[in-house]
Amino acid sequence: MIRRSFLALSTAALLSGPAFSDGYSMDIVDTAIDAGSFNTLIAAVQAAGLEETLRGEGPFTVFAPTDEAFAALPEGTVESLLMEENLDQLVSILTYHVVPGAVMSTDLSDGMMATTVQGSDVTIGTMGGVMVDDAAVVAADIEASNGIIHVIDSVIIPGM
Repeated sequence: MIRRSFLALSTAALLSGPAFSDGYSMDIVDTAIDAGSFNTLIAAVQAAGLEETLRGEGPFTVFAPTDEAFAALPEGTVESLLMEENLDQLVSILTYHVVPGAVMSTDLSDGMMATTVQGSDVTIGTMGGVMVDDAAVVAADIEASNGIIHVIDSVIIPGM
């Protein structure tokens, strides 16, 4: 009897584990931190004062540039954006990566326009892979408790 109960509990724990490891119990910020490849994005979100918002109820869809995407910007760009006097520009760039609502990859269509929290539209392309403006989506539909993360390979800038 004890053995059967132990096996049942072990099986239940194993089956419930994937839901937690997939990020469903964590918000967007914690999911990004847990992934380990968004350190620059998280530092920028914190510097811009947007962490509490991205931990909020949502839902939000975040097009999240990796650390490599930030590293590909011209030298000194990230450091400059993190300076107090450039806070407005940093907030503008970061909010350009966020769309209100939960948008899954199956909701996207070629030529679709999505209005960002920043107020400008991003253009979605689906021919030959999903693109958001000029950034390729390299991982899609990462679910968090308050939205969706789509990983992109470059930083998208409003007006470019």
